[in-house]
Amino acid sequence: MRRFISIACRSVITLVCLTFIACGKKEEPKGRPPVPVSVAAAVQKDVPLQVRAIGNVEAYNSVAIKSQVNGTIARVHFTEGQDVQKGALLFTIDPRPFEAALRQAEANLARDLAQMRNAQEQARRYGALLKDGIVTQEQYDQLKANAEALTATVAADRASIENARIQLGYCYIRSPISGRTGNLAINVGNMVKANDVPVLVTINQINPIYATFAVPERDMVDIRKYLAMGKLKVEALVTGEEAKPEEGSVSFLDNTVDTATGTIKLKGTFANQGRRLWPGQFVNILVTLTTRANAVVIPSQAVQTGQQGQFVFVVKPDSTAEQRPVVTGISHEGFTLIEKGVRPGETVVTDGQMRLVPGAKVTVKQGLGTGDRGPAKPVETSGK
Repeated sequence: MRRFISIACRSVITLVCLTFIACGKKEEPKGRPPVPVSVAAAVQKDVPLQVRAIGNVEAYNSVAIKSQVNGTIARVHFTEGQDVQKGALLFTIDPRPFEAALRQAEANLARDLAQMRNAQEQARRYGALLKDGIVTQEQYDQLKANAEALTATVAADRASIENARIQLGYCYIRSPISGRTGNLAINVGNMVKANDVPVLVTINQINPIYATFAVPERDMVDIRKYLAMGKLKVEALVTGEEAKPEEGSVSFLDNTVDTATGTIKLKGTFANQGRRLWPGQFVNILVTLTTRANAVVIPSQAVQTGQQGQFVFVVKPDSTAEQRPVVTGISHEGFTLIEKGVRPGETVVTDGQMRLVPGAKVTVKQGLGTGDRGPAKPVETSGK
């Protein structure tokens, strides 16, 4: 019996010791260390809403110069790449055959005029003789018909002279617009034919100039809305000179959406006084729709996506992180417009969110603060 009691006491003591050891192993640290994060302040700015696209520059007017008569190029009155004014003489085609044709038509007119006057005088005389019964009605009618036929011949001769003058005028090819000449395809001494190819030269009008671009159809509603209110400002950014964009206005909205690409075509018109835009050039296009006054903007990397939607971590005054759902707007160049969820001046976490949980303590990484990380930049309608 004593032996049994002794064994039982040793067992109880062993169990108590093991319990103390287990409890000691489960002891938690007093607190988790703060999570290092990068932060930025939500700022309130007047933000322009913009649409971004890739555009292609087109000439405002483009004319392919062709000959309207057959002949030999006698003279070229310009050099390739020269600016020419409307009406400037470009080519001279040998005019001698057309001058001879004009003189021949004028001679035919003189001959037929003389014959017409003689026929009309004879018809007048026979008319008087018919009244006296000296000639028959048939004789008079024949002379009268002859006079009328010669009158028609004279009218045809005058038309022939006019046509000969037009053909002679085609020997002097003039510029129909003011613009810049391109490559000269045919030189002096070459034979040309009416409306033949290749064209003699192409003239492009580059002051003003077009930029054609396409935007997704989802942006069409906003574009039509603001275009109905007035002119829409459009900027063309030339590669390497983005700091000095060319400014113009939207002048054309196509009447159909391209079903293959889901885009709609627009054109912007630019004065192009400095001739920085050139036909065929690719440029970045920014169309400013309107300006959102007092919009709240934060860096885009602060916005996270979870099972419940988009959210941000806001740093509270006690240096703890609060997970807050947000409603985002449009984004551009690293910034996102916040429609709902963040107030101006609040501090949001931009880096280190993976280690955060609601209520966790945070510390700002060395060299980074909670101040404004710069002015809000323009944002675009892409990403609605």
